[in-house]
Amino acid sequence: MRLALAVALELMATVASAQVWRSDRGDGTFRNPVLFADYPDPDIIRVGSDYYFATTTFANTPGITILHSRDLVNWTLASHLVDRLEGKPEYDLKGGNAYRHGLYASSLRYHAGTYYLANTPVGQKTRIWYAKDVRGPWRFHELEREAFDPGLFIEPDGRAYLTTASTADGTITLLTLDKDLAHVTASQKVHYIKGAEGSKIIRRGAYYYMFNALPPRLALSVSRSRSLFGPWETRDQIDDKTGGHQGALVDLPDGRWFGFVMEDSGAIGRMTNLSPVFWQDDWPVWGMREAPGRVPRRAAKPIPGGAFTEPATSDDFGKRTLGLQWQWNHNPEPSRWSLTERPGWLRLKPTVATGFWSARNTLVQKGQGPASRGEVKLDIRHLAAGDRCGFGTFGQFSGNITVQGAPGGKATLAMEVTEDTVDGARTEVRATAPLAKADALWLRTDMDFTTDLARVAYSVDGRRWTGLGGEFPLAFAWRTGTFQGEQLALFCYAPTESRGWLDIDRFTLSALPPAKPERVR
Repeated sequence: MRLALAVALELMATVASAQVWRSDRGDGTFRNPVLFADYPDPDIIRVGSDYYFATTTFANTPGITILHSRDLVNWTLASHLVDRLEGKPEYDLKGGNAYRHGLYASSLRYHAGTYYLANTPVGQKTRIWYAKDVRGPWRFHELEREAFDPGLFIEPDGRAYLTTASTADGTITLLTLDKDLAHVTASQKVHYIKGAEGSKIIRRGAYYYMFNALPPRLALSVSRSRSLFGPWETRDQIDDKTGGHQGALVDLPDGRWFGFVMEDSGAIGRMTNLSPVFWQDDWPVWGMREAPGRVPRRAAKPIPGGAFTEPATSDDFGKRTLGLQWQWNHNPEPSRWSLTERPGWLRLKPTVATGFWSARNTLVQKGQGPASRGEVKLDIRHLAAGDRCGFGTFGQFSGNITVQGAPGGKATLAMEVTEDTVDGARTEVRATAPLAKADALWLRTDMDFTTDLARVAYSVDGRRWTGLGGEFPLAFAWRTGTFQGEQLALFCYAPTESRGWLDIDRFTLSALPPAKPERVR
């Protein structure tokens, strides 16, 4: 009996500490995706022996995440571009929300000791950000126009250009920038590809290569020319059935090339795949020579050796600043959260909102696949009557357990599912449960991206768990929801001003056995 108990406890500890997804197989190979989470619109560059990866964040803040790697397979979070979004009251959840807006596809480049990042906030003019250190501080020049999904290219002599194309038009325009990358000095239409957007330009030998996403077909094309101004000739590359539809190439120090591309992957969002690339008649070919035109499910690591690393997830809130894995659903109210009022705990004070979808200071991080469990320990003693605080998912469907404060220090648990639709957000209360007086409460959220289903549970001792409300769906939709994969969310709001608060001791992410086997391309 003791042996069985010891084995069970060891197994539980192993599961709790297991990595959710390991691309690096530890035998000199890797498997796709390199990150089993929503890192859309990738742009990857090499600076010496370091690789940097910029990815879209929409209305989340801090905005635009930048990751770092030494081998293109093992990534860590390096920085964010901006602390908050500017230019619209909706970024503060005033007069409406900014979900599906904010900061879209960026283009990251490095030249002569400076990092540059081109980005066009939705509905605003294009900005060229620059910094000596990828961790910032970043400053920017705002151009005279709005260039959709700008692709930055800088010649060795410093001449700089932006490409821009919109799916609605397909015309690819080349903008010439001045020496400070602060103004557009010329504009010329140089190519046309039906449905093109997300242009990226690289140079190899005598040719320039321009990669374009083709969202209507979920495909990627490549064009080549001996001049940036054309003429360009175009070929199809790959699509979501064979690897992905938006990306480009990055070179290795030894002259080899690898491709990176995002793939629409259901509720988890858009995941990044990595592929060896070989050249045939000065055209890039994705995949391996024995299996061309297809991103491999598994391949040799681009750069062998090196230890396994991954973006941070679990957090004991022991630092004075939030970990880079966390973002707010919009610009937060700084006075309504703290890591210092109770050291070692995250304190959330209720923001005023009519519901979950319109509440500020919802703290999120990416859902992880193929299946994972998020667990939090809460101190709920200081909730006031009317406070609604809890933990769950955040996206097209937001399912959570809400702790509802009541007079006399009592509380009730409610399992709620909020769905965002074209007509607005709708909330369904699936189940409720009375909560006996307790100082601490544990909540957990399980997400399985092989079935696109989730469930939530609670515990008053951290050991015995009670499910509430049954399974609910996970989904991704660009017309509604957040335009992101489903995220994990901590929240605290109230219908009127509140003097209560919620303290969060720790957040833990662990792997779960997926309900379905790993897909094979």
